[in-house]
Amino acid sequence: MAISCFHMPSLRKSKSKAMSTPSSSKTMLNSEMESMERKRFDSLDSWSMILDSENVETWEVAKEDQEEWTADLSQLFIGNKFASGAHSRIYRGIYKQRAVAVKMVRIPNQADTRAFLEQQFKSEVALLSRLFHPNIVQFIAACQKPPVYCIITEYMSQGTLRMYLNKKEPYSLSTETILRLALDISRGMEYLHSQGVIHRDLKSNNLLLNDEMRVKVADFGTSCLETQSQETKGNKGTYRWMAPEMIKEKPYTRKVDVYSFGIVLWELTTALLPFQGMTPVQAAFAVADKNERPPLPASCPPALAHLIKRCWAANPSKRPDFSDIVSTLEKYDECVKEGLPLTHHSGLVSRNAILECLKGCVSTSSSSIPVHA
Repeated sequence: MAISCFHMPSLRKSKSKAMSTPSSSKTMLNSEMESMERKRFDSLDSWSMILDSENVETWEVAKEDQEEWTADLSQLFIGNKFASGAHSRIYRGIYKQRAVAVKMVRIPNQADTRAFLEQQFKSEVALLSRLFHPNIVQFIAACQKPPVYCIITEYMSQGTLRMYLNKKEPYSLSTETILRLALDISRGMEYLHSQGVIHRDLKSNNLLLNDEMRVKVADFGTSCLETQSQETKGNKGTYRWMAPEMIKEKPYTRKVDVYSFGIVLWELTTALLPFQGMTPVQAAFAVADKNERPPLPASCPPALAHLIKRCWAANPSKRPDFSDIVSTLEKYDECVKEGLPLTHHSGLVSRNAILECLKGCVSTSSSSIPVHA
């Protein structure tokens, strides 16, 4: 079914009852209403259940309010939900005959939360709409007309990297696979930083896989321009992947993403959840106050272990830039493809370079040493 608008029904009590309710009861009532609304929202399996076809004209975006990225909702077909977050649900869909993912944000009645989610939506669209890279999920369109907030992106059929790793036996990924996935992620992040953007929530749940098992960085709801990083208060992101300076709410730079990448690289080598057995808060305390990190397995190639340790160094200045990470991983990948052992030394030499050197030595020697028939 093609749609032109959306309408989110809200559950409300009568005003007369609310007026006669004591303040303590009002708080409880509001909490119950929010809980009921959340359950109602969670029970929806498809957007088709929240469409109000009788009010199509009401929800069409006025021309003066349209941005260049404004979705043509008459071209959008909605499928089933396949993922969810605290305030959002993600559905499969078809937009202009293309498979897409549609992220719908639930806007609550509370003023502070509403303002936060609206700002987060605007920030995510502003960033996504200007990012173009094969390892960044492609933005297609968006709709911003309260109470409807949705972002349409390309559909990544194989789900998140975390989902992929959950299906694997621990320590089962080959070095070649680890390097291929890590290169995709680091190239996407190198591009992101080149655009002056800090992701701030890089983790395996925000890394998506397509049909070719290539990784793309996604979910820019907490991202910001590097020039704005000190304007935001509080920590952003997810504790298990969060850099210690951000946990402590200290000033931070783009290097927080490098720390998170170190945790993701550890995930690739182990296929495990970081700080398994700990709560998120316990993990944050271990990182920030005890300088702990997930244990590196003995099976991890020393070169990869060295890179991981550099990425999650406590001192941000000791962490490499993504351009250095990409260069290092490319050298590792070249070694694996040529059957050479990995080394963390900067002077990596390929087999071809060695052969060329040997040829030069043979050529030089043959000019000075007689060859007998």
